[in-house]
Parts: sequence; structure tokens; C-alpha cells
Amino acid sequence: MTLFAAVMGVGGLALAWRRASAVWEVPRWPFLVLLALATLAFLVVGVAYAGKWVRHRAAARAELAHPVRMAFVPTVTIAVLVLATAYADVVPALARVLWWVGAVGHLLATVLVISAWFRRADIGAAHVTPAWFIPIVGNVITPLAARSVGNLELAWFAFGVGVVFWIALLPLLLHRVLVHEPQLPPRLLPTVAIFIAPPAVIMLSWQSLTGRVDDAFGRATYATAVFFLVLLLAQARPLVRLPFAPPFLAYTFPLAAAAAAAVAMAGASPSLAADIVAVAVLALATAVVAVVLSLTIRSAVRGELLVPEG
Repeated sequence: MTLFAAVMGVGGLALAWRRASAVWEVPRWPFLVLLALATLAFLVVGVAYAGKWVRHRAAARAELAHPVRMAFVPTVTIAVLVLATAYADVVPALARVLWWVGAVGHLLATVLVISAWFRRADIGAAHVTPAWFIPIVGNVITPLAARSVGNLELAWFAFGVGVVFWIALLPLLLHRVLVHEPQLPPRLLPTVAIFIAPPAVIMLSWQSLTGRVDDAFGRATYATAVFFLVLLLAQARPLVRLPFAPPFLAYTFPLAAAAAAAVAMAGASPSLAADIVAVAVLALATAVVAVVLSLTIRSAVRGELLVPEG
């Protein structure tokens, strides 16, 4: 299930390069190549995950009920929404279908996951990770393509849900990673990158809904995303020493979202400083996605992925 984050990362990077082609008139082919890769990744991971349900049904069911891994289940609907946004000006008819599947599906996933958190007494502080943003705050991705291939009323509804729960969950998740009660397992440390994604996507969705990004709300959410990116870079030394594992995919979409937000701000408030920041973040996101994707493919070739635990 975690591997759907690869679709999010590559697709998110495609969206960042699409914005770059609009703001700086750079070639459009990086966007198209990345979109093709994201589509291929979605098909490959989708087939592999379907095979898991056929061959290892018990492990697949256990994943849905696992107190930590269940938060990654809605990466499927987020991946669909990212592809819908990317296809909006390429194949609008396909994008429209994907948008409705992703938007409605993610709201349903939100209800199911929160209901599980409400009901299950076995979910405690040790199970809280930054991945908790995924099933709920992921709704802020819905508005990105709503104006062109979706529905604005549903987009505003999803946006409101996502923003309110981002504000509600942020103190809880900061407490988890800063107070270390209990300490986040080393394997899950890459998920701290997820802190970058909500404010970055909220800014981009705000632009999609209102047409503004350089107002107070847009600038505040952009500043928050950049600050979380700086915090992540400050922790780079211990993070790069970790052995590769699927949670490394958590780096990809947040950095891609930050790159798209930086390019959007550069387009809305033209200045040398804004351009430098945008180019730097886009280059960083591209490099990280390339490295993590290469490591993921290498692990898959070695048979280290999609192996049921226990």
C-alpha cells in the first residue's frame, strides 16, 4: 500500500514541472514524461496490490486494520486525485472520471479511518505518526483540478475538512515528534517530511479556488511549507544514514508539493529571490524523487518489496 506514494511523488513532480512550463516557459516534455511514469507506476503498483489480495489475502486484510499502516491506505485515492489533476489539460474526459473517483473515495476513506480511530482502544500514542495527515488532510488535494474537471462545491467541502483537521492534528503530531513520547521508530523517520505537504497543497488549492496565492492566506501557508522544508533539511544528516525502506517514499510528494508551491509563488510575485527559491526547490525535489524511485526499483528487482510480513 505504501508504494502508491510513488505515484503521488512522481505525479506531484509532474505537476510542479507543468507549473514551471507555464511560469518560465521551460519545455513541457518533463511534465509529460513524469506523467507517463506516474501512470505506469500506478498501473504496476495497482496490479501488484491486486495480486497481493489474491495470493496473500490475510496480509492485505491485516494491513487495512493495522494501527499504523491503515493511515497509508488512502494513498490510493490521493494518487488518483494527483493523476486527475495532471490529466486535466491532457485528457479531460479521463481526468473527470479520476477526479470523481478520487474525491468521493477519499472522503469515504476519511470517514472510515476516523471512525476506526474513534472505536479502537488499541490505538495509542505509539501509533501516531505524521502519516495521520494522509487520510484526512489529503482532502485538500481535491480542489486542485475541481475548477476544470470537477465540482467546486465538493472541492470547497473537501478543502474545509482538510484545513480544519490539519490545524487540529498539527499540535498532536508535533508533540509526537518533538517530545518523543514514545520515540518515532527509525524506520518511520522519513515520514517527518509529510509536515511539508499540507501547507504547500493548501496554498495551491487556495489558488485554484480563489485565483489568489499572494494574499495573506497564501503567503502564510507558503511560509509554513518552506519553514518545514528548512527543518527537514536541518535533519538531513541523520536521515540520509538510514537504510532504504519503503517509508523513504514519504520524501517525494511533500518535496514535489513544495516545489509546485514555490513555482506558483514565483509566478504570482515575480522577483529574483522567488525565482531562486523556486528553482532550488524544484531541483531538490527532482533529485530526491529520482534517487528514491531508483532505490525503490532496485529493491523491487531484488525482491525486497511486496513481501508479506510475519
